[in-house]
Amino acid sequence: MKKIMTAGPTMVRENVLAARALPFTNPDLDMDFFEMYRETCGMLEDLASCTTGQALILGGEGMLGLEAAAAALTEKGDRVLIIENGIFGRGFDYFAELYGGEAVMFSSDYKKPIDVNALRSFLEKDHDFKYASLVHVDTPTGVLNDVREICNLLSEYGILSVVDSVAGLFGESLSFDSSKIDILLGGSQKALSAPPGLTMVWVSDKAWDVIENRKTPIASYYANLLLMKDYFVKKEFPYTMPISDINGLRVAIENVIADGGILTRHREVAMACRGALTRGGLELYLESGWANTVTAFVVPENVNPELLLKDMVVDYGIMLSDSLLEFKGKLIRIGHMGENAYDEFMIQTLKALAGALRKQGFEPLADMAEYFRSFMK
Repeated sequence: MKKIMTAGPTMVRENVLAARALPFTNPDLDMDFFEMYRETCGMLEDLASCTTGQALILGGEGMLGLEAAAAALTEKGDRVLIIENGIFGRGFDYFAELYGGEAVMFSSDYKKPIDVNALRSFLEKDHDFKYASLVHVDTPTGVLNDVREICNLLSEYGILSVVDSVAGLFGESLSFDSSKIDILLGGSQKALSAPPGLTMVWVSDKAWDVIENRKTPIASYYANLLLMKDYFVKKEFPYTMPISDINGLRVAIENVIADGGILTRHREVAMACRGALTRGGLELYLESGWANTVTAFVVPENVNPELLLKDMVVDYGIMLSDSLLEFKGKLIRIGHMGENAYDEFMIQTLKALAGALRKQGFEPLADMAEYFRSFMK
């Protein structure tokens, strides 16, 4: 069995896999399922410190949440601010324009977090936007953005916020209420460590008010959040819910709740990982704003990235992630989120990485695994 030390999906605990294998009922007809679904959404609200909104679980991978947010908020001609310092950040323009919006880009240095002072200056000159989108952790580079500061700034101007925290939630500190987020998006396959296939969405009361008072209907069925809003009152879902996936998600959430030190564990593992890589002579891509869930390092000169990733799997049974688009073949990413963020898996990964690098003639400057072990003592 391969260890998937990638930027997501992550490894999954046995009790989550067991829950997905349980006998299941008809989720369209069984009232007990409606109650379990509501309870599970309530647990998500508690974990995200959300008392001013509603959590929902959608049957689809994280991209469904991005499209659902755009479908819900965007009407023809709406100006949408795309706040971006990474591939996923800038990519939201597709969804905004798909539903008739005018995407306006605010771009920041890809090697650093969003420059909030520069954003403030931008908004002083132009703040006529219905909503803005941003990414908490942009996984192709692993950059972490200050969601609370950005969303509070947007709120000052009456701009709704859509936050993609698929790679941030449960590995980074985040409060829905104090950050004044309007739509928050998460995925089952990252730090929550459930199998891929589910999106979690938190919608603020303010956002619901805007959505319910649209001038035009939402131009989607499957990505229509309004069809989900009153599921418990109506005892009706717009489509048959993937009950086995939700059973597994419920147990993954319980695992997170039981892990009182989850944020500390992620922070310490991330620091140890970055320290090990740099002492080994590898260059981190970012100058600042390193996430606690994923680390990207630059592929050394004369090292073939495809061969390196292949050797990691064939020789050691460990998967790492290449990056995407302009970073493909230039950066390699280690996912240390959720079930991946434990000493034993990281030590095995760093040992294997050293061996795979040596195979191509790159000799690490230090024992990366030993540094990690010493740091975590």
